[in-house]
Amino acid sequence: MGFSLELTEEQRELVERTHRFAADVIRPVATEYDRDQGFPWPVLEQAAEAGFYSPLLYAELNQDPSGLSIPLMIEELFWGCAGIGLSIVYPALALAAIEHAATPEQLGRWAPECFGEPGAIKLAALAVTEPHGGSDVRSNTTIARREGQEWVIDGAKMFIGNGGIADVHVVNATVDPDLGHYAQAMFIVPKGTPGLRMVRKVDKLGARGSHHAELAFENCRVPADHLLGGQDGLDEKLEHGREKLSGNGESGDSGGSAALGAFEQTRPFVAAQAVGVARAAYEYARDYAAEREAFGAPIIEYQGTAFPLADVAAAIDSARLLTWRAAWMAANKIPFAQAEGSMSKLVASEVAVQASERAVQTLGGWGYIYDHPVEKYYRDAKVFSIYEGTSEIQRLLIGRAIAERTGCGPLHHAQPEHAR
Repeated sequence: MGFSLELTEEQRELVERTHRFAADVIRPVATEYDRDQGFPWPVLEQAAEAGFYSPLLYAELNQDPSGLSIPLMIEELFWGCAGIGLSIVYPALALAAIEHAATPEQLGRWAPECFGEPGAIKLAALAVTEPHGGSDVRSNTTIARREGQEWVIDGAKMFIGNGGIADVHVVNATVDPDLGHYAQAMFIVPKGTPGLRMVRKVDKLGARGSHHAELAFENCRVPADHLLGGQDGLDEKLEHGREKLSGNGESGDSGGSAALGAFEQTRPFVAAQAVGVARAAYEYARDYAAEREAFGAPIIEYQGTAFPLADVAAAIDSARLLTWRAAWMAANKIPFAQAEGSMSKLVASEVAVQASERAVQTLGGWGYIYDHPVEKYYRDAKVFSIYEGTSEIQRLLIGRAIAERTGCGPLHHAQPEHAR
């Protein structure tokens, strides 16, 4: 079978349908939600009615052997608006963590609770990041301890999408501090559980059509069956961690962190989000440059405008291809031996910042004020080089993979002075 990047008829139809939804439903209200920072409940309701807000959609799209259907859909949603796009896809991030960690019975129970149904929308949140840990998931300090038929969770989480308003919180916690990240587990904490408290909704630079919050867990009790993977799965993981720490575990193993495993699989989807914002910024700047005249000609005819836009166009296509490769690898269960997921996320997030900055520069003073959306794209783009692992973390993961492939030891965090 020959190599081809041509989309299937089903994929083209998905792109066209999602693009229409983004253009007709999301974009007309994007400025309003960016300005007021309200939660886009009406958009989510319309997304559910259109089939974009449902676990069944992701189950269907996950059957695509190319792995491209979900990135294709996500790119169009985020072309519409990054903040509203996050509100639509955040339950899918929580669902990915559940799929990675849960038993089949738990998946069947909690997947529908992440989305609800038209007329009865529900929300889900993945609570991993902590106030002092940031991108260092392995240093999380939220603790869960077993007491009879309950788990008791204590700790704090920060920057949690849908945090505090979600019907289902998927919470990462450590069950044995002596084992560190080898003892991390995921727990379902439903909305209204005593001990779960939203400390505050955070005020953000961009992606303001989505809800992010700081959470506190104070003697928060959940039933024993809310441990994803069950007690047997946890016991196996703890034994594995003890073997690793004793030096008897297999080399190159990640430690079985459910949070890290979920992030590894979703990095191409975050990359697709960044590509969507980059494309929106580029297209607006391109069209503006074709219409805006200076010195008797459209400014796109001048190399000072056209060459930077050419660089952006090439960079966006490069980021998209990296994203598609990583999505294809994930769908076909091909290990990210060279951190290909991190490559896609790193490049796409940096391209989004580059494209939106260039869009502002192309519009000049008009790009700096609210009259045009490029200032919003500029603010929205920055989050992609930060959340789900900063660009520096992605470089660390890529560098570590490079070092391991050479047969060298783990990557150090600093270079010797003579090598700088």
